[in-house]
Formats: sequence, C-alpha cells, structure tokens
Amino acid sequence: MRILVFGAGSLGTLVGGLLASVHDVTLVGRGRHTSRVSKTGLDIVGAASAHVSPAATTTETGHDADLALVTVKSFDTAAAAEALAACDVDAVLSLQNGLTEEVLDARLDVPVLAGTATYGARLVGPGRVECTGIGRVVLGTLDGGASPLAERVGKAFRDADIRTLVAADMPRRRWEKLAVNAGINAVTALARVENGALAADEASDVAHRAARETARIARLEGVRLPNRVAREAIDRVVKQTAANRSSMLQDVDAKKRTEVDAINGAVVDIAAEHDFEVPTNRTLAALLRAWERGEGLR
Repeated sequence: MRILVFGAGSLGTLVGGLLASVHDVTLVGRGRHTSRVSKTGLDIVGAASAHVSPAATTTETGHDADLALVTVKSFDTAAAAEALAACDVDAVLSLQNGLTEEVLDARLDVPVLAGTATYGARLVGPGRVECTGIGRVVLGTLDGGASPLAERVGKAFRDADIRTLVAADMPRRRWEKLAVNAGINAVTALARVENGALAADEASDVAHRAARETARIARLEGVRLPNRVAREAIDRVVKQTAANRSSMLQDVDAKKRTEVDAINGAVVDIAAEHDFEVPTNRTLAALLRAWERGEGLR
C-alpha cells in the first residue's frame, strides 16, 4: 500500500516507520528530520527497533497515495486538509488527539476514517524515533459500522506488525479517547510527571474527574459512554503506558503550543452548547492556556 504520513512528528514517524517495513511510505515533516531520513534512513529504537528507508520530504502537496495518515497537531488540521486536497489520495485516517476528523471530512472528498493509537513515541533527534511503549491502533468509520476500507487499512497495519483492531463502534471510542486525553495529557503536563504518576492519590482523582465530565458530555451528544468506562480507560492507559511522557507533557517540556484547545477546551466548548458545567476541564484548560500565554505561544 502507498501511504502518505502527513505530520512526521513523534507518533507519525514511529507508525510511518513501522509501516515502511512492508509498505511504500512517504513521511511529510520538518526539514532537518526529513532531510536526515531521506539521506540515511530512519532508526527506530526502544520497545520496537528497526532501520527503514521511507521517502521523506517537506513538500505537502502533489502526492499520490492509497492512504493519507494524518498525525499533525490538532490546531494544524485545517491546513493539513487544505494540503491534502491538492494531493491524489484515496482515503484518510486520522490518529490525532481531539475530535478532528470532522474537519478533514468536511474539506476532503474522500473517505475519512477515525483512529486512536496508544503506542508511545518520542522523536529523539533527526532521523531517530524512540518507541517508548507498544500499544495498539484502533480504527474504523466515523459513524460506526462495518467497512471494507477499514478492514483493508487494518490489514495493512497488521502486515507491518502493528497491533491493530478494526472497530465498528468508533463514535464511542473517539469520545473514550477524548476522556483519556482530557485526564492524562493535561494533568501530566501541568504536574510534569510521567503517566504512571496518575495511578494513585490526588493526581489520579483529578484525571478521573476530567474523564467523568467528558463521558457526561459524550452522553449529551448521544454517544453512550458510562462514567465507569471512562474511569477504567484512564486506569488501563496509565498502567499500560506508565513510563510514557504524554504528548502534551512533551510539548510543555519543549515550550511548544499544546493541544489543549482540542482536548479539554473541546469538552468545555461542547458542554457550553448543552448549558452544562465541566469545572475540572475548564480549570485544566485555563491553566494550560495561561502557561502558553506566558511563553508567548498564544
């Protein structure tokens, strides 16, 4: 399969690199990184290891692919959609944080699949990515149900030894992912701790409250996500990724803009449409936005 990875940061580089072991992969990313990959290949180290040689470029338009894998930051989704509209791709799969798939679906005239990924990834330097934990990719259609396209994409991922589930209940899974991100990402970023630090005590309680609020908003949106399921998802991901530094914590460490607007901010915005208060998510979003303003990132 010809796969275009749009957004070769930590996760995009890891998943794209793993796919490159058996597929024709092109990474689209930043200059130093893609230049090194283009010249000497990509080193994958850590829980998964390989040396692969995908194509790599900074050029965003004019590509031809069977699948575009979108892994850009949530605030770059509209720009990614605009660039992909100038490419010849047959389908799109998002592995982004937040509820971004609707933005892609509204702007592109090809099928858009939703996905989640719990693989841990850290870009340690140009041409080198660390897999900090083996997770799983889950993908399916935006509206749920069976999909021959999703099955083909799932097989392509499994052919590259990526643990993959094709799911018929992606609407629930998308909101479960948002609940997990709302709890884990924001709390670890503010506390400057690895995911495993949320296994107990006050930090765990804050993460659970953010997840419960998100589950309530999911139900108001017509998606069945019980509070218990959201809490259990937090606990499961914390346990499975205990040594991981969340993507939002990595952004804070690097003094980069976070995805708070698409995670906790999205929960606050959608809750307002239902005249419902989500104080934990509102507080987490306010604190992260204050940090961004202090760093000149907003």
